[in-house]
Amino acid sequence: MIAETVCSAVSAAGLGIAIVTAYRKRYLAAVRIAAYSLVPIGLVMTGVVEWLADTAFSPTAWAGFGVLGVAWVLFMTTRAVERRRGGTRKERRAAAREAGRSDAVAPAAAAPSLGQGTRPATRPASASRGDDDFSDIEAILKKHGI
Repeated sequence: MIAETVCSAVSAAGLGIAIVTAYRKRYLAAVRIAAYSLVPIGLVMTGVVEWLADTAFSPTAWAGFGVLGVAWVLFMTTRAVERRRGGTRKERRAAAREAGRSDAVAPAAAAPSLGQGTRPATRPASASRGDDDFSDIEAILKKHGI
């Protein structure tokens, strides 16, 4: 009952503001204000306000919103964990199968294990990396005639 009265008062005030705005010859703004001011009375007439008022004061409805909130938090947590791990369980299994196939194709003697005292091949020291960087820069400068 109170909600309907408040919505009616808001609509009446909005229509009054629209009339004043139209009097100032701002017709487009007046029509927009009138449209916004008719929304609350339309919600009262359709029964939405009564439904919202009943829901707002219902402990069962608030408990339902709480359950929905917990479900949303759980869902978002599992999505964050999946992203951190690199996909779903099905995707990880498929990637493991693909990795198993690529290991089976390569001969065992071609890749020495680290346990035999051999070190894997690494890049040379940073000096050669710096030379590569400068050669790229020199190529770009030569290309532009500098």
